[in-house]
Amino acid sequence: MVYLFLADGFEITEAMAPLDMLKRAKVEVTTVGIGSRSPRSSAGVQVIADRTDADFVLPEDAEMVVLPGGMPGTTHLMASPVVREVLAEAKRRNLFVAAICAAPWVLDANGLLDKRRATMYPTMQTEMEHGVYTEEPVVVDGKVITGRAAGCAVLFGLTLVTELKGREVAAALKHSIYPNW
Repeated sequence: MVYLFLADGFEITEAMAPLDMLKRAKVEVTTVGIGSRSPRSSAGVQVIADRTDADFVLPEDAEMVVLPGGMPGTTHLMASPVVREVLAEAKRRNLFVAAICAAPWVLDANGLLDKRRATMYPTMQTEMEHGVYTEEPVVVDGKVITGRAAGCAVLFGLTLVTELKGREVAAALKHSIYPNW
């Protein structure tokens, strides 16, 4: 099971493109609204999360935690005690953690990027204090997956599928959506 966290001000493409790729690959995903079951994206698009963060504890079936970027969504993720607890538990259990755009900042601040290669939105790279910044579109370093920006959201989603379901499933999925790359 994948748990994707949505806070007011999330970047819609960075949340929905990976969610779509995971669902197409038949990966179970639960969306978790931070502070609300109906967070709004940075563009004002309101979504209905599967559940809220009220009393949320990372279930035993968790395989991956995903954080989309966007502002001020990333700052809301950063301020969330639930997100901090979930990331600590994911680290303890050696689960996959994934973040895109500004959200790798949250991973870095919570001790998940220590000396790991990672990417993030270029203007946010100064916030990366513990990781090793790279300008690649998507980076996998062990169980940590980072994406650079909204323009990389489909590739980021396909990478999540690769890590959970394997290269063959991801390659078939990529072919089915006819990307231009």
